[in-house]
Amino acid sequence: MDNDWLEIAENIIAHTFNDKSLLEQALSHSSAVDTRDMSNERLEFLGDAVLGFVVCNETFRRFPEFEEGDMTKIKSAVVSRKVCSEVAEELDLNRILRVGKGMSSGSLPSSVSGAAYEAIIGAIYLDSDFTQAQAFVLRTIGVRIEEAASSTHQENYKSVLQQVGQKVAGLAPTYVVLDEKGPDHEKCFEICVDLGGTRFASQWGTSKKQAEQLAALEALKELDYAELLEDG
Repeated sequence: MDNDWLEIAENIIAHTFNDKSLLEQALSHSSAVDTRDMSNERLEFLGDAVLGFVVCNETFRRFPEFEEGDMTKIKSAVVSRKVCSEVAEELDLNRILRVGKGMSSGSLPSSVSGAAYEAIIGAIYLDSDFTQAQAFVLRTIGVRIEEAASSTHQENYKSVLQQVGQKVAGLAPTYVVLDEKGPDHEKCFEICVDLGGTRFASQWGTSKKQAEQLAALEALKELDYAELLEDG
């Protein structure tokens, strides 16, 4: 092992490895080693699972008002090859990756550095524990969770109203079905928001979920909190 190279790698990653061989493997592309089991592919597999769990756990913990679909959107937005590649570029991982002679370290495919990022997560998990791996993930990708959550918040009027309701009245809004029309396969629903006994203008939707979102938007407008839809 090249001790200088490993030291540079540890400085970039901001983690000192007890088992340096794990770091070396995490940074080794299959083109740079004799056999595939010496490459970072297995660590990438493990790191992908750890990354997914950390993002899901953080989303679940920090955004209790989000429904399953909202949390799934965040996970899909954050746990992706595109984001992993962007983070790898921010960390300048290309500078420390080991690749074969046929690949130029200066212009590596983004998938290579993205895979190395996940492999590093797996290596930290094995070298230390979940807490250390989680800290690395949140330090390097945490802002993406915030960005995805902010975007989802703007799409989810119900979650915004949930926060407003707690702030204004210390109450959670409820959704009241006032009417429904049409056959079972084409029903429309009229729903209004009730906040502490105050009902807001009702809205129609082709599903209860859609009608609730529209009713939440109407309530936000009547409460003069519509600016939150732009500010996130």
